[in-house]
Amino acid sequence: MSNSTPGREALRATLQGAFDFAQSQAQSLLRKYPPDYYPMYTVGGKFGHDRKRWTHWCDGFYPGLMFIFAEATGDGAWLDKAVAYATPLEERQYDRAVHDLGFLFFSTHLRWLGLGGPKERIEPLLVQAGKTMAMRFMERGQYLRSFVEPASLFIDIMMNVGVIFYAGLKTGDERLLDVAHRHCLTTRRTLVRGDGSTSHEAIFDLETGQCLRQTTHQGYRGDSCWSRGLAWSLYGFTRSYLQTGRTEYLETAMLNAGYYLENTAPDGVTPWDYDAPEGGPLSRSQVDTSACAIAASGLLDLADVAPDGVSARAYRDFALTSLRTLSEKYLGSLTPGFEGILNGGVYHIHKNLGVHEAVMFGEYFFVEALDKALKAMRRRATPPRVKPYPEDSLPAWARQWSDGPTEEDMPAPEAAHAGVRCQVSVVDQSSQTAET
Repeated sequence: MSNSTPGREALRATLQGAFDFAQSQAQSLLRKYPPDYYPMYTVGGKFGHDRKRWTHWCDGFYPGLMFIFAEATGDGAWLDKAVAYATPLEERQYDRAVHDLGFLFFSTHLRWLGLGGPKERIEPLLVQAGKTMAMRFMERGQYLRSFVEPASLFIDIMMNVGVIFYAGLKTGDERLLDVAHRHCLTTRRTLVRGDGSTSHEAIFDLETGQCLRQTTHQGYRGDSCWSRGLAWSLYGFTRSYLQTGRTEYLETAMLNAGYYLENTAPDGVTPWDYDAPEGGPLSRSQVDTSACAIAASGLLDLADVAPDGVSARAYRDFALTSLRTLSEKYLGSLTPGFEGILNGGVYHIHKNLGVHEAVMFGEYFFVEALDKALKAMRRRATPPRVKPYPEDSLPAWARQWSDGPTEEDMPAPEAAHAGVRCQVSVVDQSSQTAET
């Protein structure tokens, strides 16, 4: 990543252009589709045909985009739209059928709270969402079960455990914090491998709590590394560290980041699965730009808390490289009639849903990462200037002064000292040797 001023400015302009395009695409969707429509993925580049929704886990990302735009631009119209689309989600604070309450409410109501939204309305909702999420905890196995079945633990849940941490920290409820910590530690032990790669799912014995095997719904194999799952882990463990300060979560996020940087192409774009074959219908040539966007956002957060400057630089530069590539090669503007922001995402490759299309989680995290990157670039571009120290502690007469004489203005040494030379003592080595 270029550190020259022209290089930084060119990158900033590219990312800003992508951010502006994202706003125009969202405005177009608002005009075209009814107010009860929450996009999920495109079909042939068009929204409105995304029928497979399962748990409606993506419904927070559409208003989430609007909250980001509202904060970045100060435009009250974006905030009004965001609130209008977020409000119907509020009853889902009691939804026990999903493991996605963090996705739903951290992208919406937590952002609204940060923009000055009503605390008396938002904070109890977030606390209740955390309590509802904690009810998924399986005592035997010590994990939060996925929506699939009681024996199932998903890596995705690392992106949602934060709502339990929020509730526990806000209320002081140690039981909530214990549930969240135990889930993170179990995920770390059963889904994060020693090389930093991840599995999508772990299956447990419901009687003994033993982890039986790693498997997958979305990856190539149970023992492969599905790229979006890796990104969920990297981002989720980073946020868990930010919420709690537990160093093992930072270590896990850095382990994920190490695998990600080592195995992702130099342009920063991920294959849909790192262990997919070279050819065939599941070829690794199929990228997943949503995984790339999620990881870029997580890497920018991780760079801010990395314990050394070298790692921080590597994470930040790789995230910026990814965002530049996405903006230059995968932006929806490059495909005529494309209704999404970011092309090349994958929703479910095995079911042929949203493959090389726009997916709402990719849209949201791409825009979030762009926003983070642009803010960071503005901070680095305008370092604070230190002003001269004031003279007001000096009396008036002492405020008039001049520099002392230079070395050339100093008088030469007195002649009496000019002939002095150093006297070197010569040791009689023969006598010294004899004494020794």
